[in-house]
This record gives sequence, C-alpha cells and structure tokens, in this order.
Amino acid sequence: MSTSSLHPDRPRERLHRLGPRALAERELLALLLGAGRPGHSALAVADDLLALGPLGVRSLARMPPGRLSVVQGVGRARAARLSAGFEIGRRTAAASGAEARRIRGPSDVYDSLGPNLRDLDQEEFHAVLLNAQHRVLREVLVTRGILDASLVHPREVFRPAVAEGAAAVILVHNHPSGDPTPSAQDRAVTRQMVSAGRTLGIPVLDHVIVGDGRWAALSDEGAL
Repeated sequence: MSTSSLHPDRPRERLHRLGPRALAERELLALLLGAGRPGHSALAVADDLLALGPLGVRSLARMPPGRLSVVQGVGRARAARLSAGFEIGRRTAAASGAEARRIRGPSDVYDSLGPNLRDLDQEEFHAVLLNAQHRVLREVLVTRGILDASLVHPREVFRPAVAEGAAAVILVHNHPSGDPTPSAQDRAVTRQMVSAGRTLGIPVLDHVIVGDGRWAALSDEGAL
C-alpha cells in the first residue's frame, strides 16, 4: 500500500480516525462514489453533485438515479449506489422516529413517516392502520402521483384495514413543494375517506400532510 493512500486528510482516513459524523457532505459523497473521473478526484465529482440543488445532500436525495447519473464521473452504477445510500438514511431515520409506534397526534405521524416522505419528488398517499390502543399495525402505500379524489378509491385504504382488523386509520401524504397547506383535492379526498370509514365502522382519525420540516393536519381545520 502506498504512503499516499494513507494521507490523513483523505475522507476514508478521516472517517476511520474521527468517525463519519466528522465528515462534510462532500466527503461522505466522495466515499460513496469510491473514485473520481480522469483528471478529477472523487471530491471534485461530489462538488459537482452538490451543485445540482440548493439543499446539499437533501436535494440529491429527492432526485431519481437518472438525474444523478448525468454528472460526469457518476454514471448509472454510482447513481444507483448513491440512491441506495439515501434510501438507507431515510429508512433509518424513519425507524428511529417510530420507536414508540403509538400515535397520539399529528406530530407522532410526522415523526414516523416524515423522514421517508418529505424528500420525495412526487406525492405518495399512505394509510396508517391502528389498533384500539392507537398503535401502528401497518403502513400501506395507497397510491403514488398527483393526489386526486377521483383516483384514490376508498377500497385501497379500507381493504387492508379490514384484513388487519384495524380499529382506525390515519391518512398521510406529502407535498413535494415543501408547503403542507391542504389543497382543495386534499380536502375532497379526506371527505371521501371519512365517509367510507363511517360506513365501515373504521374511523379516519386524521389526514396529515408532510412538508419540508413541518406538517399540517386536516383535523385542525375541523375537516373530520
């Protein structure tokens, strides 16, 4: 092994000496990339990646692999590696925020699902199935794409709720814009699901909209 490979200022050696929390975002990206491109180091390629968005790694985490792969020195294989790393981070954050798994209000919903949903570049509509003690039985992805009352059918929410013996349901979806203010379609979907839940005896307790570091709850507007 050459002496240069043990340079103490290189990201890999800094990580071993100080731990990953001591590294800057560009250094962490460089380690995930593994190498640079001809004439440019992995750190230089990491800088090019970070220039794609204003929020650093969080901007990159919202991008599909195809968007990352256009940066010189990244390509399809490294873009897939980066996307996998971002997803591991999201799932770890979600697991940490959901340790109690008992839903007491909208903030618990945000802590549980927010890390997974807030950085997505398209809307996802989820149903959280609860038991009688308001503990989570299961989280169900209902639909992905623009939320529209004509496209979100109650059976996709309540079929798994009935199968799991759920006592109640909480609806959750994200706004990729980062602004969680409910739209007219959000309210229409809520009314539709609340009506179906009443018919089936499985109440909809809330509809929480995830934004960038904040949330909105339709229960606060009296929509339930």
